Amino acid sequence: MFEKLAVMEQKYEDISRKLSDPEVISDNKTYTQLMREYKNMTPIIDKYREYKAAKSAFDEAKELLDEGGLDKEFKEMAQEELETAKASVESCTQELKVLLLPKDPNDDKNVIIEIRGGAGGEEASLFANSLYRMYSMYAEARGWKQEILNANPTELGGFKEISFSVEGEGAYSRLKYESGVHRVQRVPETESQGRIHTSTVTVAVLVEADEVELEINPTDLKIDYFRASGAGGQHINKTESAVRITYLPTNVVVECQDERSQHKNKDRAMKILRSRIYEAMQEEQDAKIASERKMQVGTGDRSERIRTYNYPQGRLTDHRIGLTIYRLEDILNGNLDEVFDALATADQAAKLANQEA
Repeated sequence: MFEKLAVMEQKYEDISRKLSDPEVISDNKTYTQLMREYKNMTPIIDKYREYKAAKSAFDEAKELLDEGGLDKEFKEMAQEELETAKASVESCTQELKVLLLPKDPNDDKNVIIEIRGGAGGEEASLFANSLYRMYSMYAEARGWKQEILNANPTELGGFKEISFSVEGEGAYSRLKYESGVHRVQRVPETESQGRIHTSTVTVAVLVEADEVELEINPTDLKIDYFRASGAGGQHINKTESAVRITYLPTNVVVECQDERSQHKNKDRAMKILRSRIYEAMQEEQDAKIASERKMQVGTGDRSERIRTYNYPQGRLTDHRIGLTIYRLEDILNGNLDEVFDALATADQAAKLANQEA
């Protein structure tokens, strides 16, 4: 590992020099690529240099103690320095192992989140709205941009389904663990008996794939235009602004009817379609490396029940890692970092264990 780090440090210094070269600076594509590489390497090199300083301090203290002839006070100081440096070396080594784990190439990408009400009828639709609000508040707190792409609202203020994009640095790295079945246990407002109901909502987090990454042949698409249904006044029902796109090779169907503009609905539908096709390609790739799939905390299986939100007890439980937190209202208000940090840590630990096995 340390031989690899020494080579990486040399490369890091080479990139640093190139970033000061006027020729490189004038070549926007090369400069952007090098800057991205430099930025990704910086935390690793910083930690490696911290490790080298601690190792040097450890070696010096050990050499002093091995030589002998020290008075009692000086010996105690050297011993203390040795133990402090040893702890730092061990800590840096562990952190470097984590930093050197293969990075998910999608981590810095934007996402499209699809939320659908499952078992539980109107109560499931209302909780779909609660989850949309939770993710929106989290995105807002991080300064990310959020936009609804398609929504199918209910009369009571829920969503049968809603798709929205989240754009911001590291969006996928934080939200990727949310795919799966979310279960809610609470007393519905419509329940006169005060009985606790259990409902489910399905969440899918898709990488937003752009046209460069995924080229779709226009002949593989069937595009239908129709009149939108639901709320929106007279205009929305009188014009064929809604769009339905079918990807013929796999029969994936996407509909968008939120916008009055046919063109905007088509653009949004294509954005969702590209992400769904990209996800299918990723799943096919993952299936070829089953061991990698098992090692992950869970970033894609929509049928997996991943979490329970228990309102009477104010409790959130993530079943994948056995995490229980008793501040449900705070989490539903978008304060999700504790949950996401725990999931990322568990994922890293599993990957480390798999790497060392």
